[in-house]
Amino acid sequence: MTDLRTPAVIVNFKAYSEVEGDKALRLAQTCQEVAERTGVGIGVCPPATAIAKIASAVDVPVFAQHVDPCKPGAATGRLTAQLLRGAGAAGTLINHSERRLRLADIGAAVDMCRSNQLTTVVCTDTASTSAAAASLRPDLIAVEPPELIGGDISVTDAQPEVIENTVTAVRRIDDGIKVLCGAGIKTGRDVKRAVELGAYGVLLASGVVKAADPVAVLADLVQYL
Repeated sequence: MTDLRTPAVIVNFKAYSEVEGDKALRLAQTCQEVAERTGVGIGVCPPATAIAKIASAVDVPVFAQHVDPCKPGAATGRLTAQLLRGAGAAGTLINHSERRLRLADIGAAVDMCRSNQLTTVVCTDTASTSAAAASLRPDLIAVEPPELIGGDISVTDAQPEVIENTVTAVRRIDDGIKVLCGAGIKTGRDVKRAVELGAYGVLLASGVVKAADPVAVLADLVQYL
């Protein structure tokens, strides 16, 4: 487990069948191999069921896909910051488009993660929501227009202004918060363009997880970084 270097690629495994069982560990090991060979920061977000196993087996940062703004105790089925830290996670996504939270709950989750030394990546969809999230002082913000997630058109081509405007809005509030972008990111040129637009890296999922050759896809993604 290490800190996430930037520029960075964070791979969200989601709950695809391609990462069930030991397949999640194999994909995490693939990410580590590419990170070691290229020197690029790569983080992985496996399913919660695999966090402990993967965190004990790889050196790249392991992030949870979600954290609940709950304290330890009677919280059946919830993922607390303490549980994630105990499992070996280095950080977590918060407010992904598939697991939205209210602003107050995002703030509570960020605070709980900070108290447990977990890196926070708050997901947003616009420059204005990114500005609101920045006021909560997460470590990173990942902006993803939801209509482009999982599609074939990269945000860097379809809505580059979203990245530029988000970077500007976040810097006005706290220039220490790093901005990532996602949605439709598939190639190294998409990543290169994201960095040119001011992002510190990308958050992506299906382009890697569902690839027939994840090594080749990852190598292409990081080639310009």
